[in-house]
Amino acid sequence: MPVSSGLVSQDRRSLLLPQEQWTERRRVMHGLLNGTALRQYGEWQEQESTQMMAEYVFRPEKWYRHHYRYANSVVVRIALGERPHKSSKELEEMQDTVTFFVGSIGRNVVDWFPDLARLPWFLQVWRPYWARLGRWNYELYSRWYNPVKEKVRDGTAPASFVRDYLMHPDTRFKGDDDDLMYIAMQLIEAGSDTTREALNIMVMAALEFPEVFAKARAEVDRVCGVGGAARLPVLGDMESLRYICAMGKEVLRWRPIFPLTPDHVASQDVEFEGYYFPAGTGFVINGPAVCDECEDPDAFQPERWLDGHETDIAHGLWQFGGGRRICVGYRLAQRSLFINMARLVQCVNYSPNGPYDPKHLNLEALDEPFPVKATIRGEEYQSLILKEAEEAEVLDEAKFSGGL
Repeated sequence: MPVSSGLVSQDRRSLLLPQEQWTERRRVMHGLLNGTALRQYGEWQEQESTQMMAEYVFRPEKWYRHHYRYANSVVVRIALGERPHKSSKELEEMQDTVTFFVGSIGRNVVDWFPDLARLPWFLQVWRPYWARLGRWNYELYSRWYNPVKEKVRDGTAPASFVRDYLMHPDTRFKGDDDDLMYIAMQLIEAGSDTTREALNIMVMAALEFPEVFAKARAEVDRVCGVGGAARLPVLGDMESLRYICAMGKEVLRWRPIFPLTPDHVASQDVEFEGYYFPAGTGFVINGPAVCDECEDPDAFQPERWLDGHETDIAHGLWQFGGGRRICVGYRLAQRSLFINMARLVQCVNYSPNGPYDPKHLNLEALDEPFPVKATIRGEEYQSLILKEAEEAEVLDEAKFSGGL
């Protein structure tokens, strides 16, 4: 894709790279999937989730911003090793990198007819705009990444994916500093956006299908207690809260976040429904169409996923891709969705606060996606949240974070 992969991504975004280059990046990303890393990251996910719940107590009207702060803080901490202290403008700019990249795929004819990129430069009228966007993206990445890179080199960096995997000498990565930067920053891009949108979709589902929300709450109450005897759910509850796990999968099916998954290529000749596809044929998977291939697709029914695979978010669901190119961070995403959905179901009531279209979300990260009134379930749950936040040492930050 000459525009989205070349000009916008400077041929460095893993998602669109040829197999050999993709394989090398995938190799170094495997550190995200091992058990030791997931346990370390799990502690951070629980702490950031506790702060998010406390932010709900202090500023419930900014519920959508709390979702984004959580998602961004977790992935920045995992990737770069430090809790981010970024301005609203800086966070908006990072969100824009995702918006512009995804938009570049569908907004230009060159990616669909790549031979156009062989034209002389003076005939490539699209080049100046997309090249300028690619340079802006690179400069933004550099401002986030370079301070951490320098700390790793002088031995002062805290534990992080960059320090312990990407730049570790044992990794022997076959690429340059810019390749490493794009790997780390793509983790931040993807992790921030997916989790934020999924949590917002869960809130919309709570408005549209309150009976499902009530059923999920009953499960959490059974496992974690009620009222003054309650505790906040933790990641260790995943096996016991299978309806919550199923709800996470249904959120991603009901309102798919990604319209297209990465290209796949047929490894052998395929015949399907009267059509013949020779080996080497490229396929782009239409995510929304796949998600609608079920009975009553507009209904929000977590029961679809109560099949014994509730705790495997990738089983039967294409929102993270599939095969060898499945999203490397899908386990991290699953754990973020689980811990936050379980706690929001337990502690927060949602009601409409104006008209909205249940089939459309406002995708701007820092704007209200639809009008909602969020209230804490009761005094016992408010006290529980504040107590947990104080123990997690995030209470003061929740008070003064200002909802970004």
